[in-house]
Amino acid sequence: MSTTTQRHPPSQWPTASLALALLIAWTLAWYFDTASAIVGIWWRSETFTHGFLVVPIVLWMVWHKRAHLALLQPQPSLWVLGLLLLSGLGWLLGDLVAVNALTQLALVTMLALLVPMLLGMAVTRTLAFALAFLFFAVPIGEFAMPQLMDWTADFTVTALRLSGIPVYREGLQFVIPSGNWSVVEACSGVRYLIASLTVGTLFAYLNYQSTKRRVLFIIVSIIVPVLANWLRAYMIVMLGHFSGNKLAAGVDHIIYGWVFFGIVIMLMFLVGARWSEPEPSVSAADLDAVTQRKPLPGKPSPTAPAFALVAVLAAVVVALPLTARWGLDQAQNNAPVQLVAPPQLAAGWAAQAIPDLEFQPAFDSPSAQINTTYALGEQRVGVYVGYYRQQNYQRKLVSSANVLAQSDDPIWAQVANRGKDINFNSKQINIREGELRKASVNTSSGEDRLTVWLVYWVNGQLTASNAQAKLQGALQRLLGRGDDSAVLILYTNKGEGDEGAQRLQAFVQANGAQLTGLLEATQHNQRPPN
Repeated sequence: MSTTTQRHPPSQWPTASLALALLIAWTLAWYFDTASAIVGIWWRSETFTHGFLVVPIVLWMVWHKRAHLALLQPQPSLWVLGLLLLSGLGWLLGDLVAVNALTQLALVTMLALLVPMLLGMAVTRTLAFALAFLFFAVPIGEFAMPQLMDWTADFTVTALRLSGIPVYREGLQFVIPSGNWSVVEACSGVRYLIASLTVGTLFAYLNYQSTKRRVLFIIVSIIVPVLANWLRAYMIVMLGHFSGNKLAAGVDHIIYGWVFFGIVIMLMFLVGARWSEPEPSVSAADLDAVTQRKPLPGKPSPTAPAFALVAVLAAVVVALPLTARWGLDQAQNNAPVQLVAPPQLAAGWAAQAIPDLEFQPAFDSPSAQINTTYALGEQRVGVYVGYYRQQNYQRKLVSSANVLAQSDDPIWAQVANRGKDINFNSKQINIREGELRKASVNTSSGEDRLTVWLVYWVNGQLTASNAQAKLQGALQRLLGRGDDSAVLILYTNKGEGDEGAQRLQAFVQANGAQLTGLLEATQHNQRPPN
């Protein structure tokens, strides 16, 4: 009696693994600037230092799944090329307007998409958690800082009042009988949130098997640090209040905060461990399928040329965004910006030789700027224009660093920020209205306060929205019109009631057309209209 053996198609893992490694290297080489920017943020920012551990952890997760992966046959998927192209477009849009978060997210997305494209969906499902964890390498999350700061201030002030302590609050600053306090960036809790979410996600992966439990624990790891930061802020103010500001002052409150956060996270892990689930092992039948080389379920085994074809197409798609960027750079206006404040505006407004209003917005590295006070009788209005051309990651119009006043500004403190509809050149537009007061003054005197209006000018369009300004800038670049844009800031003494806003509205009605004409002339390197 003769026996026949069932032939198993040769494993394509060596071919697929080599193609994947080469494509990853190819992608990182093309996008080296973006990748190095990610590592640079890891290096200099304590908030994102954990990024150095993300890639080793992802590699360990893949190694941990090696027995399951051995049961699968890699299958290249051409349809993923469309997603890869969309990710590349996202990188291009982000790079055109210098948005680090978008370019870095797009790069990591491209790297993650190489897995389903070369190895197939079965392998991707096995590695889904590892691929998702890879996104913790992206240094993102500080966009939530303003909202977290507002919530922290809201909770702290409410808790102090419930504790019987009188509080006077303006914006993120408040005064209690024992001293002045303010919620600054370090008090937002964003560091605690990012750290908790990262380690909480890893804990969920290691201790739970069901998707439901993993998702629930990740949600808990988001909520707990936010609540803990509110309690931390309240307790620090109380410590300072009852100790005559001898405790929890200076760097002490940062140290106390991390100690408190560490205790809270340990308690969260101890509670979460009560519902841990053992990891299922690979069955003996599965191991036999590998050792006896029985046919693996799924599609027919792909050939080496199939992997090569998909890899070559992917390499071309990866290179397309940078090629397009090079072409768009050729249309860039490289002429020096010529921006001069007009000595006279409409209706008798004249520039002052020595400005009465002393205010300098915190906008970094504009290509050119003017900051001039105009006078009409006893009225004074300051005009600041920050003009941007050839924007990059160090010089850009819309940035979290570009604000009316930094939190540590020694002269001005921002106490209000809101949207406002105004009449500008016979059109209704939305601007951003802020209120600043002298940092050393605790009174509500209108002479110690400024009413400030801010609006962006991008390709002839006015908007107060950061997102719209970015989108307009990206569209302008894609159409080959360069990246000229500006911020227009008007400011005046607040005075009594709504006096400052009324003065700014009258100034805009009289001079809005001349101000936008100045920007348009600067864009085309022409003399401004008289």
